[in-house]
Amino acid sequence: MFRALLPARCLLPARRPPLPRRNLAARAAAGEGLPLGRRLAVVVAVGSAAAAAWLYLREEKGRRQRARRRAELRALALGQGDFRLLDQEGRLRRKADFRGQWVLLYFGFTHCPDVCPEELEKLSRAVELLEREPGLPPLQPLFITVDPQRDDVAAVRRYVRDFHPRLLGLTGSPEEVRAAANAYRVYASAGPKDEDGDYIVDHTVLIYLLGPDGLFLDYYGRSKTDAQIAQSVRRHMETYEPLLD
Repeated sequence: MFRALLPARCLLPARRPPLPRRNLAARAAAGEGLPLGRRLAVVVAVGSAAAAAWLYLREEKGRRQRARRRAELRALALGQGDFRLLDQEGRLRRKADFRGQWVLLYFGFTHCPDVCPEELEKLSRAVELLEREPGLPPLQPLFITVDPQRDDVAAVRRYVRDFHPRLLGLTGSPEEVRAAANAYRVYASAGPKDEDGDYIVDHTVLIYLLGPDGLFLDYYGRSKTDAQIAQSVRRHMETYEPLLD
């Protein structure tokens, strides 16, 4: 009642509630109060830290995968032991002769109608692709017969000259060839003879990659192209660690 009688100039303005003050840390995180250049620097720094963390986690995951793969290969240890076979010139070749070299190895036979020639042509193209890249170690292409009864030195010599010029072909007695195949767990079984005495050998169709220690590192089936094989071999060369200490 008395308030209504006071002159307007005597009335005090109603007090407004204070505006909430934002947390200084939140304002700083939002970039408020910082010059544009500083704000951009903060964004770049945060982005760089996130990218570095992502790269580290990816590299760590790759390192663990490589270590697990290496442990599996060490346990498998295909290709241990030695072999004594003759090359296409009749020279004695031992497995120790290839120690320190990268090898692409294929087991097959010279009377194979189509699969072996296709795989050896693919192997040869993969070697040629890698030969074009400077800085990579040399890669030795190698063929070992699984049909020593028919594939003597002369037959192997005639056969390998249709492929890569550095392709070595090896043969030997049935026992020697069997020992070499067993070292890499290669299956081979001659089929029944036809009326002309000819037969097909059923065998493992894989291209093996051997590291400088002579042990199996990888394999490539028929679905792999020459470019895919070359890419895989290059990666193995760049990340190689001996399987045996």
